[in-house]
Amino acid sequence: MIIGFSSRVTVSAGALCLAGLMALTPSAAAEPGGAEPTPPGGPRAAAPHPSLLYRPGTQVRLRTGASRVPEVSALSWVVADARTGEVLAAHNAHRELPPASTLKTLFALTVLPGLPAGTRHTVRAWELKGIGAGSSLVGVAEGRTYRIADLWRGVFLNSGNDAVRVLAELNGGWRLTAQRMQAKARSLGAHDTRVVSPDGYDAPGQVSSAYDLAVFGRVGLRNPDFARYCATVEARFPGGGGWSYPILNTNRLLSGTKGVKPYRGLIGIKNGYTSKAGSTLVAAAQRDGRTLVVTVMNPQEGGGSAVYEEARSLLDWGFRSAGKVEAVGSLGAPPARPAVTTPPAVAAAVPQEQGSVWTEAGLIAGAAGTGAAVVVLVLRVPVRRPGRS
Repeated sequence: MIIGFSSRVTVSAGALCLAGLMALTPSAAAEPGGAEPTPPGGPRAAAPHPSLLYRPGTQVRLRTGASRVPEVSALSWVVADARTGEVLAAHNAHRELPPASTLKTLFALTVLPGLPAGTRHTVRAWELKGIGAGSSLVGVAEGRTYRIADLWRGVFLNSGNDAVRVLAELNGGWRLTAQRMQAKARSLGAHDTRVVSPDGYDAPGQVSSAYDLAVFGRVGLRNPDFARYCATVEARFPGGGGWSYPILNTNRLLSGTKGVKPYRGLIGIKNGYTSKAGSTLVAAAQRDGRTLVVTVMNPQEGGGSAVYEEARSLLDWGFRSAGKVEAVGSLGAPPARPAVTTPPAVAAAVPQEQGSVWTEAGLIAGAAGTGAAVVVLVLRVPVRRPGRS
């Protein structure tokens, strides 16, 4: 026997079908025009998986017309857009390595805001104790009076560990400065960095990464004082009695010394070298309205100029690749380092829309099935007829 049911039940079942369809259908389908417009240069790839920069080797996502990333010998490197923070390409981005004097970028981020540039300070003997053997020095002398700005030029241009010592003491002491630098690194999402010696001098357990150093460089450029010091090619340093002497920035891409051609549009930032770290560099350059930041750590070939030439080739590639690559990560501050790195095969499948189980046809079928199930349930419900209990 066919059981009849009221128009109210029919409407309710239809509403449930529609609700199921709306819940299961992707939001893009509800937008006018259907699919998202294709951006210039072809369709955009899915967002990078959070673990991508933690994978070993070179990470890059080339679009049509993009040139291949240059082959460089550095153990680790990063190329990123300083404005957006998008990482365009990277190699072993989170590998922990000794940073040498590039760690002075974090030192400046931590200490610079609290010391007014025009303040004068007379150096005391104990402020210069503990400087590591073979350290780079700018010539800070006991009993001589300097402006804070003089000391910062000594840090950025000459990588003077003597200037770092004095500034650290003015900041509350060597150990406290190291602790504050560590806290600053964590607040910026730089979880690979462990600070032992604020000047970057080799010390057991002291490491950073190309990723973290790029973060420090990018944030530093937002500070007008930091940006001005790191871009200064030449200055004069007080020698006492009204006499001063010239100091030249040891970043060869900026100053063009020792056979390295200056890089057009270079903003600067910081270079470093120790026997344990090898050559390290954080550099930024601006062209055609774009600013890129590059980190290069410990090239394995090419001698003392290799770190600059490899940075040059990566910067050139980054400027050529505008709009032709998809980001492989971001210099933004993540809440914490991922506890477990997702296996490549799994991670690669996560963001790809084409591999989704819920295809359009499946969604429609699922919605239809949901509605049909509702109708069946309605038909099976006993209907009360008038006059029957």
